[in-house]
Amino acid sequence: MRALVQQKFGDPAEVLEVREVPAPRPGPGEVLVRVLLSPVHNHDLWTVRGTYGFKPEMPARSGTEFVGVVESLGEGVDGLEVGQRVASGGTFGAWAEFVVAPAQTLIPVPDAIGDEAASQLVSMPFSAIALLDSLELAEGDWLVQNAANGAVGRLVAQLAAARGVHVLGLVRRADGVAELREQGIGDVVATDDDGWRDRVREIVGDAPVRAGVDSVGGAAAGDVVSLLAEGGRLVVFGAMASPTLEISSGDVIFKQVTVTGFWGSKVFPAMAAGKRASLLGELVTGIASGALTLPVEHVYSLEEIAGAARGNAAPGRRGKILLRP
Repeated sequence: MRALVQQKFGDPAEVLEVREVPAPRPGPGEVLVRVLLSPVHNHDLWTVRGTYGFKPEMPARSGTEFVGVVESLGEGVDGLEVGQRVASGGTFGAWAEFVVAPAQTLIPVPDAIGDEAASQLVSMPFSAIALLDSLELAEGDWLVQNAANGAVGRLVAQLAAARGVHVLGLVRRADGVAELREQGIGDVVATDDDGWRDRVREIVGDAPVRAGVDSVGGAAAGDVVSLLAEGGRLVVFGAMASPTLEISSGDVIFKQVTVTGFWGSKVFPAMAAGKRASLLGELVTGIASGALTLPVEHVYSLEEIAGAARGNAAPGRRGKILLRP
């Protein structure tokens, strides 16, 4: 079968190439899946570069999430059928024609959800809902997040609205405000405007901002913390611009702000099965109804991985980059 393989860490546009590799066979408790679509996530590209928390041995495969069709079942697998569509968000080697995954990691995909949405079902949406749920915010509370026009930012805003939680979104350019407005997401402020803090006060008023999510790093993290109320909590989700947080010590000391991190690879395995099922059910319902949107920017073939990697980093991207084997 065809699969994307790298011989060394480096720029994904340069080190990933399509290779013919042996087709896998499912062992006990495993399922062979024919991949239909697989998204390109930042953490996938960071893994290729060798800058993520997970570093595979070389030569290595790539990709982690997919939607596909069950081709065959390993011994002892129950509850799944050949020909059934399934999704997975944690199966390394997803950028290939076929992949083997543990049966318990596969999620049956309802007919109401199309392939493009199903291919993104787990990593970003589930991270967003798990992140939001972990904040334990009550109806009417305020949350502030930067990278509001990113995939997780959009989902957090949509999921929070369904729970009655208010979200103040920060973006780095004015175009992002209009972009989110087109998707029905308001209360967004562009920080490239000198008067952006005045705009924040117009939106939030005197209401305390209980929690903040930083996906950018650098000075942007400090902007989020500066808006938090006393006893507020900052959750560090990513570091798109800088791996270093520039936060005022005064804000941390005098507001008694708590700073924690969120990494799905740690959070998801520790989550109770009942909670995981409940959150996934909430996601499926929202996507099927159209309340949650998962736009796609472009679909590339495996051979077009260089263009896919560059497209993922393109400014103004309005949807996910997908790969089709």
